[in-house]
Amino acid sequence: MAATATTAARAEIPFLPFHRALIEAEEINAVLEVLQSGWLTTGPRVKQFEACFAQHVGAANAAAVSSCTAALHLALAAIGLREGDEVILPTMTFAATGQVVLYFGAKPVLLDCEEDSFHMDARLIERTITPRTKAILPVHYSGYACDMDPILDIARRYGLKVVEDAAHALPSHYKGRMIGTIGDITCFSFYATKTLTTGEGGMVTTENPDYADHVRKLSLHGISRDGWKRYSASGSWRYNIEALGYKYNLTDIQAALGMAQLKKCESMRARRAALAARYTSALSSTDAFAVSAVPDHVEHAWHLYVLRMNENVLTIDRDRIIEELKLRGIGTSVHFIPLHLHSFYQERCGFYPGQFPRAEKHFSSALSLPLFPGLSFTEQDRVIQALNDIAHTYRR
Repeated sequence: MAATATTAARAEIPFLPFHRALIEAEEINAVLEVLQSGWLTTGPRVKQFEACFAQHVGAANAAAVSSCTAALHLALAAIGLREGDEVILPTMTFAATGQVVLYFGAKPVLLDCEEDSFHMDARLIERTITPRTKAILPVHYSGYACDMDPILDIARRYGLKVVEDAAHALPSHYKGRMIGTIGDITCFSFYATKTLTTGEGGMVTTENPDYADHVRKLSLHGISRDGWKRYSASGSWRYNIEALGYKYNLTDIQAALGMAQLKKCESMRARRAALAARYTSALSSTDAFAVSAVPDHVEHAWHLYVLRMNENVLTIDRDRIIEELKLRGIGTSVHFIPLHLHSFYQERCGFYPGQFPRAEKHFSSALSLPLFPGLSFTEQDRVIQALNDIAHTYRR
């Protein structure tokens, strides 16, 4: 009876999701304006969004696409990736980072994490470079920048391109420079859970106008520049297909949502930072968990707050902690299962468990806590209290 009563009581607790997008009147009105305009797909709002986004990050060029996966795919196409080439990237990343390399018949070359972070260890890069290496693809995990100086130095010395996966890193700075202006090409995500959302969407930024033009062309079937204008008063029905392209265009509906979000990008980051500081302050006093650290030379975008459990202090593992939080009505997530642990990458590329021990150790102990601008301090206190309760209950 007691167990049943406890379960029933917990069922009555409102569920706190891992993420809630901050959609307010500005976003709703912006989308309504587009719906009422009659122009729904790629059009003037997308062009406006590109220009405003480029200005916001300080980049010379920005090209909007349908996802960060599309951005990464087209960025690699823009630098001329070919079958048989190799791209160096971390094993600690989402599926897309490795899969876009395989789209070309190229080879993803994985690296282990740093000892004290989820970023790839730049000290391992040079030993993996071969005559086939074409690019380095760093991932700005959770919202703070990789140490880009050694990566850029290696790339310059070996004639390699640097394509940044900045899906988590808007807005983030590295040594005073905003992410989006550092490597050859930077790729952002506007997925539903990201720091700026268009539902689905992405953006490429680059200082190279040829790269930007190539991305735009390939994002709409390889049609000649400004092919989207063919249904406008200033356009023509006649167009030319100049390359093998894809259906990767962003719509005006999504761009309108993105424009509204972009206007409060910095205020949303500030709220995330305040929430992150509260997590750090409240949880740093227990040895059961290791809190997220922020290097002095970066400004964190705080897409994720990643907590690591101390396996020597607790009697339960990370997966059990997630279940205990779920029982208390709290949603969490894990970022990420390293690529080399997935069956596809093992069968296709020959990776195997144990190959990258630091990434596996980080993965097994990490969980991402709720962190979004609309999270109230009261809701956050629920998370903190639940974690402290778990740390006390399951202490060795």
